[in-house]
Amino acid sequence: MSIEQNLNNIKSQLPEQVTLVAVSKTKPVSDILVAYNTGHRVFGENKIQEMVEKSQELPNDIEWHMIGHVQRNKVKYMASFVKLIHGVNNFKLLKEINKQALKHDRVINCLLQIKIADEDSKFGMTANDAQNILQSSEFSDLQNIKIIGLMGMASFTDDEAQLKAEFNHLHNAFVSLKSLKTKNCHLKTLSMGMSGDYLLAIACGSTMVRIGSSIFGTRNYSI
Repeated sequence: MSIEQNLNNIKSQLPEQVTLVAVSKTKPVSDILVAYNTGHRVFGENKIQEMVEKSQELPNDIEWHMIGHVQRNKVKYMASFVKLIHGVNNFKLLKEINKQALKHDRVINCLLQIKIADEDSKFGMTANDAQNILQSSEFSDLQNIKIIGLMGMASFTDDEAQLKAEFNHLHNAFVSLKSLKTKNCHLKTLSMGMSGDYLLAIACGSTMVRIGSSIFGTRNYSI
């Protein structure tokens, strides 16, 4: 099927309250334009440099989401345009995002990444870590970021029971932290679920899914 057909097929399965992030990492600008021309506007990249280059070639009404691991020294390159940073996994990174957002007179929306998978390769903090950050005076001083939700990456497995347990763990953390509303924190977004497990993630409470290969086809890792 074509990118357009894939996109429309997936969107037809999503409840109204669920946002689709089309993961365009390693995909050419031409593929993104096909998706854009169907009316889609939310795209996710996992490398800042790739996102910067694509943003300069594509229409400026695209919402760019940074979904990969973020190195602090590269935040400055995306601070002028990024719509949402998914993988915030420590306070030092939050401080850097705040610093760079201030330079552009912006407030950058962020998600705290919670580690829900057993795999060592997955980044993230615990729900307790997140609570400690959100309740700290240092966090309340950050006026150019806003925590709007949580994000998690489940294990790479076909074990549906394990996936469900991991998604439920993240949803429970989301529910428990939602009461911590401050000027720079209002949790409303739960980003979990990818091409292989997004329907299960939605059933477990996800409000944002990150789907790449089911839209664009298999990724090209050689570039």
